[in-house]
Amino acid sequence: MSTPVPARIAALRAAMQQHGVAAVIVPSADPHLSEYLPGHWQARAWLSGFTGSAGTLIVGREHAGLWTDSRYFAQAEQQLAGSGIALMKLHVPHTPEHMDWLATHLHEADVLAVAGDSVSLAGLRQMEARLGEHGVRVRTDLDLPGAAWHDRPALPHARIVEHPIAWACTSRADKLARLRTALHKRGATHHLVSSLDDIAWLTNLRGSDVECNPVFLAHLLVTAEGKATLFAERGKFDDALVAQLAADGVAITGYAGITGALAELRKDDALLFDPGRVVCAISNAIPAGVRRIEAANPSTAFKAVKSPAELDRVRDVMRRDGAALAGAFREIEHQLAEGKPLTELDVHRLVHAARAAQPEFVGESFATIAGYQANGALPHYRATQESHSALQAKGLLLVDSGGQYLGGTTDITRVLALGETSAEQRRDATLVLKGMIALSRARFPKGASGPQLDALARAPLWAAGCDYGHGTGHGVGYFLNVHEGPQSIRPPVNGGALVALEPGMISSIEPGLYKPGRHGIRHENLAVVVEADSTEFGDFLAFETLTLCPFDRRALEPGLLGPDERAWLDDYHATVRAALSPLLEGADLAWLERHCAPL
Repeated sequence: MSTPVPARIAALRAAMQQHGVAAVIVPSADPHLSEYLPGHWQARAWLSGFTGSAGTLIVGREHAGLWTDSRYFAQAEQQLAGSGIALMKLHVPHTPEHMDWLATHLHEADVLAVAGDSVSLAGLRQMEARLGEHGVRVRTDLDLPGAAWHDRPALPHARIVEHPIAWACTSRADKLARLRTALHKRGATHHLVSSLDDIAWLTNLRGSDVECNPVFLAHLLVTAEGKATLFAERGKFDDALVAQLAADGVAITGYAGITGALAELRKDDALLFDPGRVVCAISNAIPAGVRRIEAANPSTAFKAVKSPAELDRVRDVMRRDGAALAGAFREIEHQLAEGKPLTELDVHRLVHAARAAQPEFVGESFATIAGYQANGALPHYRATQESHSALQAKGLLLVDSGGQYLGGTTDITRVLALGETSAEQRRDATLVLKGMIALSRARFPKGASGPQLDALARAPLWAAGCDYGHGTGHGVGYFLNVHEGPQSIRPPVNGGALVALEPGMISSIEPGLYKPGRHGIRHENLAVVVEADSTEFGDFLAFETLTLCPFDRRALEPGLLGPDERAWLDDYHATVRAALSPLLEGADLAWLERHCAPL
């Protein structure tokens, strides 16, 4: 039987007392500062019982709090019940941010502990600057959650494989050569990369150490003069792949060897690294005399802009992904019409099976969100064996899902009308669609950033006195992480970087509207930034919609759509019908024809 959460917190407090620590921060992080974590580094989830992907746990001598955002409020309230851990709602009036809370509750000479493998160098600096004003000392040499976690999972040992050049499109040697050109421009002799998607992209390797993300645990140290060392366990590679890497100047050394390699850098070396993407446990190994060049990883910008060859692969993947979903959604409708019992878990099963039948399918890009009626109002809801809803032939089903293919990564949300819907549901679904259409149709000057465009998707909702608490769009990798930077479409943040949208960048467009206890709406397509026009005022860009799957018009109120919006929807459905029809037959083709008919 697993230890209850209060006992885990008690064990942590005993370790805190032993080391004279007043409070511990347990972030959602690993040594690569990943969004999704291998089990070995899910200390926050283990200690608190809260399993959402975003959250920070703080345990003091008497108070424990879990800070998370509005996507997870309902989930956190449920999972924290009876734990003794308070839910601290981020971005809500009168609730302090966790650093403000610490500054108020810690005192002169108090010690705050955070494991050095779970906080970036930039994050540590901010922490020390904020709390140092109050005389608080921050220690990163203690992993107190790890000390209390006696049955901690081992590190993953999944195989590492080549991403074949037929799909990778650009060779490993060419990517490393491009990186070295950037190093020379910055005057760097060495470059440290710890972010897993950057490493996978640069090396044309893929793995499965992180659920739904085709990446592997590693660090990478690249020299400007033609050598590179990949710090990953040798047993994950077959001999042929090791030989291929060696031919491209990439040597394999054990995962833990990165700190020793950094310690060997000389005083005349210059190391480029991103202090926001490298944990302080790693950066502490850099000798004092080494010149530090602190800047974003060049590969982050490189991989964000997909090449024409990659985009051709993605467009093909979108056709097959759309065909798979057409079959899955048709089957859901059919089984409900036949009176067969279906649950949210069955939706996950049917969607997965349809994708798995497609060529080059590798796996899901994230765990499918199938939320029926009120469950759709939880943006990151996940049905489980212990807690899920049965479907009925009425109301709305929100399905947010995605696939990993050798030729690209997909992410799509559709809202299905399973039967009779209310006027409120149709109104809300239409308002969200109006926001999606507005952003999808946008023309914007070169140099514009996501935060400058975000309001386009929200304006129809604002006009109705509504809003949503998440971003409107995130970058998407190429057979990599479904969430990728540096670009994003979200409201402006004080001090946040404004990353210009560039041709070749893929982003989601996913406005939503959530009414707890009633229903949730989210429509999501992926789109690529393309060149649109050049005028006397400069160059302008636009979005090309990549996702190919019909919207359920039964969930809409067409009278709320203007002529231009109706034309956009009809044109989109005509495009979907033309693209998917050759891939479907029989009942699936009939379903497509029916759902792509003009308004």
